[in-house]
Amino acid sequence: MKVLLIGEYSNVHWTLAEGLRALGHDVTVVSDGDTWKDYPRDIDLRRRGLHLGGTIRYLFDIAKTWPSLRGYDIVQLINPVFLDLRAERLWPFYRYLRRHNGRVFLGAFGIDHYWVKVGMDCKTFRYSDFNFGSHLRDYPFMHTMIADWLHGSKGDLNQRIAEDCDGIITGLYEYEMCYRPFFASKTHYIPFPINRASVTPTSTLDTPSPTLNFFIGIQRERSSYKGTDIMLAALHRLWNDYPQQVKVLEAENVPFAQYQQMMNSSHVLLDQLYSYTPGMNGLLAMAKGLILVGGGEPEHYDLLGEHDLRPIINVQPNEDDVYEQMAQRLLSGREDIHQLQRDSIEYIRRHHDHVAVARQYEALYQASLQH
Repeated sequence: MKVLLIGEYSNVHWTLAEGLRALGHDVTVVSDGDTWKDYPRDIDLRRRGLHLGGTIRYLFDIAKTWPSLRGYDIVQLINPVFLDLRAERLWPFYRYLRRHNGRVFLGAFGIDHYWVKVGMDCKTFRYSDFNFGSHLRDYPFMHTMIADWLHGSKGDLNQRIAEDCDGIITGLYEYEMCYRPFFASKTHYIPFPINRASVTPTSTLDTPSPTLNFFIGIQRERSSYKGTDIMLAALHRLWNDYPQQVKVLEAENVPFAQYQQMMNSSHVLLDQLYSYTPGMNGLLAMAKGLILVGGGEPEHYDLLGEHDLRPIINVQPNEDDVYEQMAQRLLSGREDIHQLQRDSIEYIRRHHDHVAVARQYEALYQASLQH
């Protein structure tokens, strides 16, 4: 098959491309590298600023690239907003892809209309980026998401593409629960892919150490949204109470290559406080042998069909629980750290190997082309 992947979040499309290529498919990735993260791509569509010159250059790059994006069996979009343009301008670009290619799939891999809509119903999830039980959260970025995705042009575009496309692929339990009530017949859950061959195991694996290195990535503009503020507070509290046993590594908006180097010297990663499921960052850490503190709810394991391994230290969305889970399981009780590290690696092998995941995509794509 000839496959076109447009857009990037956390290296999902590039890793999927590696898996599909290993199966013999011809794959092209068009993206901006997920902005400052600078992930690999075949065709670079990066916007170099919002000023007039940057906009003109970006529009020129799109105009030069778009006519070549035809003749593919499969097109997959990372998100309804698949270019760095206003949502109201994107429908013609989508229609061009629709007319000149085979099947079009929409990825449910990040913020979009249905994620906001369902998160705010205060029923589907016990907690999320939007709710604690029956109560809505309140932070600045939440208001932006509501304005853009629930009431704005991004939401309108999302609904049009979701109705029109041939299939919707969800990458996490949460996204599956958001889309299935509305598009049950064309919603398909496939786990995120991790290329284990490209992962460097952490240097701490199977090396006894009296000190545990805790690693956390920070995006200041999304700290409240992701729960990084709460996790960081719990981590600093842990550091203060156990100064001889804890070392803290913090990374703020660093490129992917540098981020990985920092991760490689760590034992534990804190990530995604409000999630039921580990995202790409957490999965990458687990593949390296880090212990993940974050989202690992039973619903997530059930969707995967995993009944034995429980390597994720699942935490509730409050500072006290994050602190207690780390203190009791990793410091006071000193569970078998190395066994948790090995279980993390095995979990990735079972459920997220990029070639195995690519086979699931391959089966879905081929079934769609036969209809």
